[in-house]
Amino acid sequence: MSRHVAIVTDSTAYLPPRTMERHGITAVPLTVVLGDQALEEGTEISARSLAEALQKRRSVTTSRPSPEQFAETYRQVAERGASDIVSLHLSSEFSGTYDAAVLAGRDAPVPVRVVDTGMVAMALGFCALAAAETAEAGGTVDDAVTAAQKRAADTSAYFYVDTLDYLRRGGRIGAAQALLGSALAVKPLLQLNGGRIELLEKVRTASKAIARLEEIVAERAGRGQVDIAVHHLAAPERASALADRLRARVPGLADLHVSEVGAVIGAHTGPGLLGAVVSPR
Repeated sequence: MSRHVAIVTDSTAYLPPRTMERHGITAVPLTVVLGDQALEEGTEISARSLAEALQKRRSVTTSRPSPEQFAETYRQVAERGASDIVSLHLSSEFSGTYDAAVLAGRDAPVPVRVVDTGMVAMALGFCALAAAETAEAGGTVDDAVTAAQKRAADTSAYFYVDTLDYLRRGGRIGAAQALLGSALAVKPLLQLNGGRIELLEKVRTASKAIARLEEIVAERAGRGQVDIAVHHLAAPERASALADRLRARVPGLADLHVSEVGAVIGAHTGPGLLGAVVSPR
């Protein structure tokens, strides 16, 4: 097997399995702790089970992969013929995943470049795809890292949640913390900025918030070539309807992905999440 630059990410990238297989991308799973059960995202707990647990107000927390998990993944990827590894992960503001990857990379059998993308969900997924496509075209490690970092810099992520309570409980609302009291009285629109979640706007009703989300995404997409991902948790009709409207409104739309977020992100946003990632090519 020819030696090559391999791409590793984590389970919060929410890339479709067929896409990962086609591009040879490997994902290391984060863990959801439900009561006293530790369950791997993507294989041992579904988004539906997570949503049901949240609705019943069961105790739900999340944890990073261990350095040992990363070490084993890097070993396996090297054995498959990789000469170098680019390991791309969710924002270090949300998780210790990046730190665990750095620790494991120091003793890996091949050189590992670990990148904190500052992204999450398909905002991270698009970074991994950019790196993989660059590597497939014969790019070096530096080329793949540069492609991922450029994609991250150009990508925007916005989302609506029914309540900020889940983000407050998990300590993930960052700069929005001071606005929590007033924001809970309305419907919040949030954005990913500098690797953190920030309050973007406060809207009076859910329907107006979702309409505003559509407006923001369409404006951000402009007329150039762009990929969009629509995410949800326990809100498939909302997601499908938003995706249909964006298809009609975005003239330069290349790919549009619609998917339910996994249990890790869902644990911090709660049921009703509707998000959109805008990633110019």
